Amino acid sequence: MARGHGQDTTVILTHDNTDLDALASELAAARLFPHATPVLPTRLNRNVREFLSLYGEGLPFVEARALPRRRVDCAILVDTQSAAPVRGTGPHTRVRIIDHHPRAEELSGVAGTAAEVTYEGELVGATTTLLVERLRATQATLSAIEASLLLLGIYEDTGSLTYKSTTPRDLDAASWLLEQGANLEIVARFLRAPLAPDQQELYERLVNEAEIIRIHERAVLIAAVRLERYVEELASVIHRLVDLFDPDAAFLLTEHEHNVQVIARSTTDAIDVGAIVRGLQGGGHPRAAAAIIPDSSLEAVREKLMDLLRINVQPAVTVAQVMSYGVHTLSPNLTIAEANARMRRYGHEGFPVVEGGRLVGVLTRAEIDRALHHNLGSAPVRAYMRAGAVSVRPEDPISEVQQIMIEHHLGQVPVVSDGRVLGIVTRTDLIKLWSAPPRPSRQAQIADLLEQALPGPLLELLHEARDVANDMGYSLYVVGGFVRDLLLGHPTLDLDLVVEGDAIALARRLAERYGGRVRSHRRFGTAKLILEERRVPGLPESLDFVTARTEFYAHPSALPQVERSSIKQDLYRRDFTINTMAICLDRARYGELLDYYGGERDLSEGLVRVLHSLSFVEDPTRILRAVRFEQRLGFRIEERTEELLRTALDLLDRVSGDRLRHELLLILREPAPEKAWSRLHDLGILQHLSPALVADDWAARKLQELRRYCNGAAAAAGEATACPWPSGGVEGVPCEVLALAVLTMRLSRPALERLIGRLSVPRGQAMLLEASQRIYRVLPQLSQEMSGSALAAALRDYPEAALFAGWIAADEPMAREQIRRYQCELRFIKPTIDGRRLREMGVRPGPAYARILNALRDAWL
Repeated sequence: MARGHGQDTTVILTHDNTDLDALASELAAARLFPHATPVLPTRLNRNVREFLSLYGEGLPFVEARALPRRRVDCAILVDTQSAAPVRGTGPHTRVRIIDHHPRAEELSGVAGTAAEVTYEGELVGATTTLLVERLRATQATLSAIEASLLLLGIYEDTGSLTYKSTTPRDLDAASWLLEQGANLEIVARFLRAPLAPDQQELYERLVNEAEIIRIHERAVLIAAVRLERYVEELASVIHRLVDLFDPDAAFLLTEHEHNVQVIARSTTDAIDVGAIVRGLQGGGHPRAAAAIIPDSSLEAVREKLMDLLRINVQPAVTVAQVMSYGVHTLSPNLTIAEANARMRRYGHEGFPVVEGGRLVGVLTRAEIDRALHHNLGSAPVRAYMRAGAVSVRPEDPISEVQQIMIEHHLGQVPVVSDGRVLGIVTRTDLIKLWSAPPRPSRQAQIADLLEQALPGPLLELLHEARDVANDMGYSLYVVGGFVRDLLLGHPTLDLDLVVEGDAIALARRLAERYGGRVRSHRRFGTAKLILEERRVPGLPESLDFVTARTEFYAHPSALPQVERSSIKQDLYRRDFTINTMAICLDRARYGELLDYYGGERDLSEGLVRVLHSLSFVEDPTRILRAVRFEQRLGFRIEERTEELLRTALDLLDRVSGDRLRHELLLILREPAPEKAWSRLHDLGILQHLSPALVADDWAARKLQELRRYCNGAAAAAGEATACPWPSGGVEGVPCEVLALAVLTMRLSRPALERLIGRLSVPRGQAMLLEASQRIYRVLPQLSQEMSGSALAAALRDYPEAALFAGWIAADEPMAREQIRRYQCELRFIKPTIDGRRLREMGVRPGPAYARILNALRDAWL
């Protein structure tokens, strides 16, 4: 039971035979009063039990028997004005009632309590509505499952907003819940409607006469009867049949006085009953349709319907389409403590237990927690696992998984083929599938984008790699930045290919078929196919393959430990949601977009969002990457992500200088580094690198000018005539290193030395930064007229890159002219006497040579 500091211990209670409004009210109250614990009554309605079986994981409800032995100071009653006592309640317990029913003359509250009882109620359609209004006033945000449960509470008590007791406030609350992500498909699964007597009679008859046929692994219910008298509202009957048989679609055919009436309902986008019934001269929507066929018979209409079904029903979503491959398993001989350690490491809620390659059971978090509670950590997994091969096959419809989860109270179901465990389907997979059902047209669109974006030879190579992977039983995906940029409309040819399988074996097999050689790293599961002998226009020099993997961090800012895993886990290890999308290249799934973490949504909203609250803790360099992506894409860092970023700034102190310098140079390599530099300063990131670093107008102007000269834009615009380096910078020195030199040249010498040490700047680059700082100090001197000898003496010891940085930094035209004069003229003037001649003249080699030659050069100048 949660309890805030200095707060009373509070529980949230409701009535027995708990319905969805009561359950939803408990959840809403728990969100409003975070210190309070929502307690489940002993008896729950069936639809409530089923909802909790599927979606209860992560919701705050606790069973009454799990309450600790602790005094309860306050009980909040929702959707009722009386409730049974629970552990800890007594005469001392205050009772607060929140209810939509009329107030009773006497408020009984919680049995056995005698303290204060208060009532807060209004006559609306559902108690959930009252609490949702309060949540909305606090500007709360809900998860999709929370919003769906609250909407269920309103819909059930208002008859889906049709009962007379429904108020405008109920509709307003429902509308807000839909905005919060409530899923109407989930809502529809758990609602029921009563039948009139004649409807009930017809329903009981149809229960015996209806048949389920399977078309493309879809369950279609067909019920056909002749009626002696007309029955109204057949839609209510078909709804009850759908509730009973749970088909993907249902068709009720009734013949009365030589007319055949067809009523159709669908529970899936895969069966568009509107399109089917239009073939019977009817009409409607994809989920609900009807037709009346005059002067016809049941037999004729049924035959026509079967033909239409075979044409229009889309194949069912199978387990293979949503499962995660490469599942982690446990040996039955492991101890409970060892299993617990693995569960914490991987974040799973359960593991298949495998012995001799065969599934022998499942171990869940609940079993582990119970065993550890009784100090049985040394006991073997075999003793406490759920024995038996509860599993599905890859070809099974996804509805089979749902049924197993409900019957066995499992949050994950192993996928088995020929007795061997191939993968797993989790509750999250089902939620993802239902909240974002497959869109075949979208898959075709993505495939078309791929075909248009990639050159023919590269596309051919990808198809070849895909065929090799599929023949080996692997799946192949293109992931990350390529997918992001493809969806943004400016694709690159920088491909990251992830293999659900052995990437090294795939690359070697592909090299045998296509040509090339392979360089691999077994430890990291990576392979590079080098295409030296097959270089043609449109092909890169190489293609990189990576085995799908997951990462673990031993401590904040540590380098990750890598293990093989599924594509879903591989995507989860990435930095931001916009980089977590993948496109499947498999023959059967070509063009399918995998978006487990909301990347496409954030892409459309222009947000840079981390996947979880520990993202910056695990890898603080993501702080700099967040700024880089934000500025490159013109996005904004999502509000919560920015909050987490600012909280994690101190962790930058633990990151190695090499990694920090690498990320900083990547930012300075961007097309508009001045924007990112300013953002780094605004977020306090620069100050963590060096308090002396600034992002002012001068820095922005100099970065813009440097970029124009480095990328040739100035020359193209005819602005480079006065620049001593018209060809685009200094050969051998990247523009981002020059940018760092410009940005650090105003630092004091001690500050620069500390920054060089913090960033572990290599010696050559460090010498450039130090020289650039020195030349910045002589710019005032260069702003005045100088003799040739004085100018040469002032600049001769600076490397060319430092001279370029100084030329960029100079604001005075005279200083720029002096640097140009030295770079283009004076540095080429040398005395006719050299060191050899001095030796011939008897001068002993040594420092005197430089003094003599420089004096001669100065005299010449």
